[in-house]
Amino acid sequence: MGLLDTILGRSKPVRPDLDQLFAVPSAALTLQAGTGFIPTGLGSVCFAGVEGGTFARIQQDVQELLDADTDRGGIPVEFSHDSYGYTWLLARHSPDDVAALVNDLHAVNTLLQDGGFGPQLLCSLIGFRNTEGRSLALVYLYKRGTFYPFAPVPGGAERRDSPLELQVRATLGDDLRVEQDLSRWFPVWGAPGL
Repeated sequence: MGLLDTILGRSKPVRPDLDQLFAVPSAALTLQAGTGFIPTGLGSVCFAGVEGGTFARIQQDVQELLDADTDRGGIPVEFSHDSYGYTWLLARHSPDDVAALVNDLHAVNTLLQDGGFGPQLLCSLIGFRNTEGRSLALVYLYKRGTFYPFAPVPGGAERRDSPLELQVRATLGDDLRVEQDLSRWFPVWGAPGL
């Protein structure tokens, strides 16, 4: 970054650090102890689809990799599209095996990034639930290399539980690289895995 960039207020974008995902299993323990939210075993990756054979081949490679254990009882991944045109990949594991879920999400992100489709990656999320059935997601922003909590208010209305999100931020501040800019805590209404 040069002097002109500094004067004009431009900053160098943060390089994605996919290894940050590997901090989630220990953060899940902290989250459970501090707030009572436990993993659901559901996680997803959101990306903008691209037309073309190369992207279709990578998407097929991702599916084959993650579905390799279906003959041993593994659950196949699911692809879906949201109303904004983004593609979601949903992975399922035992709620007790957050590490395996994180490995799958990391593999998807890595395959897309290594295939030259890193700019199409938006976020990954890991689902949690408490004993009252409240949902919470830890959302990893690919382009920022940070996490933030997303807690929808129960009942179907598109409202967030901001006090809970701030409580989770405080609880996980030592475990995860939490996004400091609250304007980047985007809602992920209806995201698979939430």
